[in-house]
Amino acid sequence: MDFLQHIIVYFFLFVGIYFEVFILCAYLIHRKNIKADESRAFERTSDYPSVTIVVPVWNEEKTVGKTLESLFGLNYPKELLKITVVDDGSIDGTWNILQEYKTTYPHIEIYHKENGGKHTAVNYAIQRTTTDLIGCLDADSYVHPDTLKKLVCRFDDRAIMAVTPAIKIHNPKTYIQRIQTIEYAMGILFRKVIAIIGALHVTPGPFTIFRRTMFDEIGLFRHAHNTEDMEMAFRMQTHHLKIEDVHTAWVYTTGPNTVKKLYKQRVRWTYGFLRNVWDYKFLFLNARYGNIGLLTIPVAFTLIIGVVFSTTFFLFRISHFIQAKFIEWKTIGFHWPTIELNTFYLSAKQSILLTVFIFILMSTLAYNAQKLAKQPLHIRRTIMYFLTYPLISPFWILRSIYNVLLAKTTSWR
Repeated sequence: MDFLQHIIVYFFLFVGIYFEVFILCAYLIHRKNIKADESRAFERTSDYPSVTIVVPVWNEEKTVGKTLESLFGLNYPKELLKITVVDDGSIDGTWNILQEYKTTYPHIEIYHKENGGKHTAVNYAIQRTTTDLIGCLDADSYVHPDTLKKLVCRFDDRAIMAVTPAIKIHNPKTYIQRIQTIEYAMGILFRKVIAIIGALHVTPGPFTIFRRTMFDEIGLFRHAHNTEDMEMAFRMQTHHLKIEDVHTAWVYTTGPNTVKKLYKQRVRWTYGFLRNVWDYKFLFLNARYGNIGLLTIPVAFTLIIGVVFSTTFFLFRISHFIQAKFIEWKTIGFHWPTIELNTFYLSAKQSILLTVFIFILMSTLAYNAQKLAKQPLHIRRTIMYFLTYPLISPFWILRSIYNVLLAKTTSWR
């Protein structure tokens, strides 16, 4: 039994190390090209395409104003920029706020429809626009003035059907939000590398830009288990459509400010990933679909299963230890254990050494990620991120798997 457990542990450690080494090596190999890409000119004198930015809203009276203000401040030809806001049946003061903005900024379009979910709001706008490009901005996100130009210029390549931005945490105030700044910085690095090998599996809701003709080819957004941005990327990959990433195009999103809110968000994300993987299971280890089938999906799925096994293994060991101690105390009575510091007790097991190696790799990745994201190096946040996430992530992963197995749906809020 112990031998089998060790084999399984080493397998998951190998997958984790392999993926981290792959990401780090791929980044270092392409670092010069990535740096050169940062200085790529995005200013033009003409020939900008027309763009519609869709803002789907539902009960967003506290944030929609700032979101719209960030769009009004975009450095882009105003005659080519269209802003469409779709109120998906809000029951707060969102619609009243939108009407006030319509009075001040008559060039924006606002619509009100019955509640049907985010994907229906975005589709409602897509069906009513004829611009060259279409983007979406969540109503709790804010965009840098130069971001749209940086994204749009990538469509000079006619093969590109979607371009994703770099997402950062906006104004982190709580402990949970501060450690998310490290997570999101690493997400910027990972997404850049995965995009280079053509294996992106998500087109983030905050400001991904699409070529409008793509929707005519493969269809509009679907419900997709409340992760329509992930399903769209899966669908694009099955049609061999190219998705680009621009790590210097910054979009700021409001991260969950409590553990409870973070937990609920990540349950939805993980649940959506697992359900989309099932819906697109033909991609799994299928060489016809390139690296998304051979790398992205298998590794992500394996690491999720690894978390489940590691948590179960840990709980089993803890229960076994408590049971043994209980028998010992019942037999010889309770006494405080004496602890003697001695190098003899330092474990040299391969699993421990490999785990340490993984954390060294993660630290290296975190350092390069923060440099790539152009944010200050936060050593304390990085340490707290590595200490916190391994403790809390198993809870939302286990809950997500539970929901999948019992066919329980997740909600946005």
